[in-house]
Amino acid sequence: MRGPSITAGVLFLSLVLSPAPGQALEKYGRPLPAIGDPSTDKGTEQESQQWLRGYLLTSAFAENPTFTARPDNTGLAGLRHMIHLETDLYKEYLQFYTDQNFFSDRRKGWIELSEWDATFAFTGAINQWSWRLQYERDAPLDKTGIKQIYADALINYNFTQANQYVWWQDRFPNQNLTFYMGGGWLFHNESYFARPDNTGRALLRYVAHADLDLYKNRVVLFADTNWFSDRSRSDKITPTELDWMIGLALRWKDYELAVLHERDMPLDRGGLIQRYTAIQLRYEFEWQK
Repeated sequence: MRGPSITAGVLFLSLVLSPAPGQALEKYGRPLPAIGDPSTDKGTEQESQQWLRGYLLTSAFAENPTFTARPDNTGLAGLRHMIHLETDLYKEYLQFYTDQNFFSDRRKGWIELSEWDATFAFTGAINQWSWRLQYERDAPLDKTGIKQIYADALINYNFTQANQYVWWQDRFPNQNLTFYMGGGWLFHNESYFARPDNTGRALLRYVAHADLDLYKNRVVLFADTNWFSDRSRSDKITPTELDWMIGLALRWKDYELAVLHERDMPLDRGGLIQRYTAIQLRYEFEWQK
């Protein structure tokens, strides 16, 4: 699975750190760190003017030995294009978002699109808790074949940002650390697999994500992990797949340039490991009333 998004690097990866060779590419589980200072209070007046916000993203899989270009694990991903849109339905308690991800196959000239992953979700937050109810459909575009479709519910706990502590402010005045972790249930799963080799069917998801602001939110190290369990096993709790990603992002105004590496692997046996290294450009926008 893969996926749609991304820390203190190896340290966090080893702690849980902290959402593929097998299924369709899963992206939304790897949220990109927000551009701008997340600790800044924009104020009620500005928030009330927000109507639609999101970002455009394009990336090139610079090194890709095994990350496939379709839900049936054929081809090798070459380019990824994505649009993310979100809007507030009721303050921070209820929002709607959609992610539209498109992939090309480097074995077919890089340009022609080979996969379309569509995600639609409701989400919200209360204090340090956040929730998400999501539907995803991953389908091939250039031929018929496997479609991976599911709906899930997820709850996350967002830990207090490090710059809220005086001891952190004294030692790292220009840095911040944000971290969340949570769990979810794929309550509807037609064909979303539990391992990168497209075996089993996913039941539970465990996620963790962290952003380490290295310098005034202009240089950010991020990491993200997703674990999945298999509903077809007698042990439905223990993960059968681990997808992890680590990256470094450089930001300027509404733009972000990032280099990231992802590795998706089975945990309960040997098999296909999907991995790649990509260069990614993101542009964030906001439309106001």
